Amino acid sequence: MDQAKDRVLRRSLNDILSFDIDEAALARLSWRDFGNGLRMSRLAQAGRRELVLYRVSAAAAAEAFLKHEHLGGEFYLVLKGCIADETGEYEKGDIVYLDPHSVHTPRAVGETVVLVLWPDGVRIVD
Repeated sequence: MDQAKDRVLRRSLNDILSFDIDEAALARLSWRDFGNGLRMSRLAQAGRRELVLYRVSAAAAAEAFLKHEHLGGEFYLVLKGCIADETGEYEKGDIVYLDPHSVHTPRAVGETVVLVLWPDGVRIVD
């Protein structure tokens, strides 16, 4: 098996829950606009731990996300759309865990909203 895929744990939650995004509630959040179709809202932060929402427009640049390393791993839940990276494609309802020190370059497929937890921060890599 591919080494990158060995570092990923994935499970679709679509068989046990359903949810809809409240667009009005999203609009009330404070967003950082990266100017390339990618926006981030920090929901909570304690030290290096962060809980964020990413919102990616359908017209976002393919390289909107930079290649990065998850120092303490990463958990994310795709709330809308699809995220793809070197390990595969993850759709609405998929919860994904990446091991500590995993490196990837995600990209959104269509309009996408993703809830992300970084237990120990993130580092941009070349």
